[in-house]
Amino acid sequence: MYASTVRGLLVRGMLAGLIAGLFAFAVAYVVGEPPVRGSIAVEEAAAAKEAAPAAGHAGHGGDAAPGEAAEEEEELVSRPVQSTFGLATGVLVYGVALGGIASLAFSFALGRVGGFSPRATAALTGAGAFALVYLVPFLKYPATPPAVGNPDTIGQRTTLFFLMILLSVLLGVGAIILGRRLAPRLGNWNATLAAAGGFVVATALAFAVLPDNSDAVQPGFPAALLWEFRVASLAVQLVLWAVFAVVFGVLAQRLLAARADGADVPAHAQQEAPALG
Repeated sequence: MYASTVRGLLVRGMLAGLIAGLFAFAVAYVVGEPPVRGSIAVEEAAAAKEAAPAAGHAGHGGDAAPGEAAEEEEELVSRPVQSTFGLATGVLVYGVALGGIASLAFSFALGRVGGFSPRATAALTGAGAFALVYLVPFLKYPATPPAVGNPDTIGQRTTLFFLMILLSVLLGVGAIILGRRLAPRLGNWNATLAAAGGFVVATALAFAVLPDNSDAVQPGFPAALLWEFRVASLAVQLVLWAVFAVVFGVLAQRLLAARADGADVPAHAQQEAPALG
């Protein structure tokens, strides 16, 4: 039945997301951790400069006990744990969750967006997810290292970022619907160009309407370090979705090939059955 096929794709999507998460974690640890450590070092150096005059005044005035100003609040989770086990856990859970969601999007798209094979549809799904879920929001609200922006605006910045994700996904779905409706009159190529142009215009309007993160980066933060962190963040997402598309495409192709008789394949995807063998 159709539900059985969707369940099979969902499981394979989560498995592909787990495998993609392993690759993404490797990139995050090798490429992403150095700029994170650098940003933390910058913050600690700035905090030390601010604390030095205050400690001097307190020492002369006798208002503080010896060594009290130098005491630091103990971290609940140490940096070594954050950069290894914590990072791995976060990336793997993220990969599994998004892999499951992407597999459901694949189930809907298969046979509805053109006569593409499961592998090609998986590649389109991965590319679309990367663009809509990360790249477009990233262009409006680029990633920033921890402990860089104003901590009082974290909630506002997070809300704006997720709002941009929601708008990007909705505009992407709208562009797909528009392209399909225009295809009978304009042809596939012209309809695709028109839908893509509409998406770009609508996204540009969203960029203009939504406020900027003016306080996302504190003045004086090294531009090279910020650029390195943003490139690393982009690389992690690119690897995640590229590996997912490849692995899930293979798994989905095998699953649908085994059920290519049409008994357990969605009606809209049965046109793919001859090509699955």
